[in-house]
Amino acid sequence: MYKHIATLLISSTLVASAFAADSYTIDPGFSAASFEIARVGFSSQSGRFNKTSGKLTLDLAAKTGSVDFTIQTASMDMGSAAWTSHLADEELFNVKKFPTMHFKSDKLIFEGDKVVASEGQFTMRGVTKPLHLTVKNFQCGVNPMNKKQTCSGNVYATLKRSDFGLTRYIPVVSDEVSISVPVDAYKH
Repeated sequence: MYKHIATLLISSTLVASAFAADSYTIDPGFSAASFEIARVGFSSQSGRFNKTSGKLTLDLAAKTGSVDFTIQTASMDMGSAAWTSHLADEELFNVKKFPTMHFKSDKLIFEGDKVVASEGQFTMRGVTKPLHLTVKNFQCGVNPMNKKQTCSGNVYATLKRSDFGLTRYIPVVSDEVSISVPVDAYKH
């Protein structure tokens, strides 16, 4: 009898924990990915990718979660059609052959109740490498504008573009690229 009760309690706990995580959809309208790179030793150039999509799973009580985030490379915007076209060509981002970049993680890092980082795999130009993201200003609550349950934060990372086969113009254009993404994700 006690064995059956113990089995039932363990099963109930496992089922409850499986459903404790909340699912969120990342809002592409408020989650454009920006990047900055030092160029020619005089200035930094910045650009952005206007089309993104993704999912976030979060269990604040268990301090676990996952992220699945995709960037459409053809949505690159450098503020100049000629500059954007140049970066999109096959010797650089090669957006025709590699239409997306992708970050996937099952490891969120918490300090207290706040997500402060994530470790996962980033794929660009067909190459996948580990990437550590720093998360700042993480918070969850009801968005006062649309009344939806929201989790948001600012995500930052630095990577070496040469790790992904994007080597053209190094060292005149820096190998190191800074990335930032403001993320708003709505619970469903």
